[in-house]
Amino acid sequence: MDILTLIGLVTGISVVLGAIASGSSLLDFFNLPGLMIVVFGTLAVTLVKFRWKNLASSFRLAFATVFTDKLDDPFALYIELRKVADVIRKQGLLGLDDLEIEHDFLRKAVMFSADGHQMEFVEEVLLEDTQQEIDRLQKAEKVFRGIGEAAPALGMLGTLVGLVQMLNNMQEPSSIGPAMAIALLTTFYGAFIAQLIALPLADKLLQKTQDEIRNRMIVTNSILSMLRGQNPRVLKDIVSSYIPGLMEMPEPSSNAAFTATREE
Repeated sequence: MDILTLIGLVTGISVVLGAIASGSSLLDFFNLPGLMIVVFGTLAVTLVKFRWKNLASSFRLAFATVFTDKLDDPFALYIELRKVADVIRKQGLLGLDDLEIEHDFLRKAVMFSADGHQMEFVEEVLLEDTQQEIDRLQKAEKVFRGIGEAAPALGMLGTLVGLVQMLNNMQEPSSIGPAMAIALLTTFYGAFIAQLIALPLADKLLQKTQDEIRNRMIVTNSILSMLRGQNPRVLKDIVSSYIPGLMEMPEPSSNAAFTATREE
């Protein structure tokens, strides 16, 4: 689980609610009509922007991605690639059949390589699979970024509605203050949803998309290098362009590290 995302959301919301509670009652910041304008108005705008099928799948994918930490550590991925390269060097592509791989995308790449497909076919399949996964993550990011853009606009719209209603009922001067406060609440709701929930989740999705692209390109370029018959020593040079500091990382002293990794 990506605990930092959960901590950030809970902390941000708690700080705002705590600040409200320290100076007034939380009920003072509750206005049902304004909340309905922002929440249901944002939902309506989002439904207009995106297809329902994409919207539903994006929410599922977003929460499965943002609140979990499924991405492999690039250094651990490099160790797995070294294991694959070592097997190919000693046993050839047929030796990959009995190799256990933890990384899903690397396992797929190894499977296609072990089946004896042409390098061009393997490259095409891996790049297409990568593009499909990136498209799904980017759609989810766009949904939350769209919510982050729509919520403040609907909040301002609700404020304008409240101001119009207030100006139409100015016979009672003492009611102007409370009416103004209620009108401004919709702006607060919009900013709250956008800045504390939607936009941070969109940014986290963008970051994880970039990490996914990096890991998949490491796998693709490394596997293609192996299929070309390049020296396994070239592997570190290929991966180092994606992982800062890898060149300073000591090489495994023996194959025992690979064997232990496989047994685990």
